Order: sequence, then structure tokens, then C-alpha cells
Amino acid sequence: MAEEGDVLTDLNSLPNGADNEPAAGLITQYVKDLSVENPNAPQSFQWQDQPQLDVQFNIGAEQVNEEIHEVELKIAVASKGEEGTAFLVELSYCGLVGMRNLPDEQAHAFLYAEAPRILFPFARRVIADAVRDAGFPPLMLEPIDFNALYLQQMQQRFAEQQAADEAPAGEA
Repeated sequence: MAEEGDVLTDLNSLPNGADNEPAAGLITQYVKDLSVENPNAPQSFQWQDQPQLDVQFNIGAEQVNEEIHEVELKIAVASKGEEGTAFLVELSYCGLVGMRNLPDEQAHAFLYAEAPRILFPFARRVIADAVRDAGFPPLMLEPIDFNALYLQQMQQRFAEQQAADEAPAGEA
């Protein structure tokens, strides 16, 4: 028999269906846009020079509704040599992220550091397959420390904000 103060009594005192614990997670992920170009085929397959790879990343987040955001990881890869461009791959890989009861700073960190970390291995596979399908050896992008990049970017913004706050006011 449960007595006053038992766990059963404490659980029964919670509002029915209350969900006030912080929660965040990936709901689904998908390719939003993929472009693969092999502009100099078939000549590019004969080139002997070592191409230079240019890899660009961009992370964005957009609110879908009160508890769901779309996180977009954009990756652009260009392989260029002395004779021209071998291939171009542009990928927009997205994930729907659900978040509830998170403080703003934790939600921001989840959207711009943790969610891209979760999405990256899947985007990396899409890039590798796209390059292979264009007729070249699969391109395996190096792992990225999204948490370190996020912290670096936040420190840079903080330093810029401090510099702007300390700048003397202009003369009128």
C-alpha cells in the first residue's frame, strides 16, 4: 500500500500529460537540392595533373513551427586543374530538428553545432556517391569538428560586439 510521500503519490501529483523537460532531436533528414556537373567530360578523364579541391560549407536554420526547425548543411565542391574544371557538386542536405523547452543559447548551439554534426556523415556519403557517379573516384570529405567551429564563431562575434561597444561615438 502506498503511503504519503511515496513515489506513486509524487507521480500522481504531476499534471496529466505535462512535458516540461528539455528535449531536442533529429526527426528526419533529406536531400533538398543536389547538383552534379561534369562540364569537361570526356576530356577531363584524360587529364594527368593533380586537381585542386575547393570545399565550402554553410550552415543555416529556419523555423518551421514552434517546435521544429529545418537545419540546412550546404556543401559545394569544385575540382579544378590546369586544364579546367573536372567536376562541381553542390549539395543542400537538410534535417528537421525538434526542440522543446530548451533555453535559447542551447537551442542555438544545437541548431548550428550538434545538428550539422549529426547530418554530416550522411551528406558526406551523398557527395562521395555523386563524385563517383560523375566518373571520378569517390571523394571522402574529412570529418569536421562543428562544435569547435561553432565556439570559434561565437567567440569572434563576441569580440566584434565588444569592439563595437567600445568604439567611440562619432561626431555629429
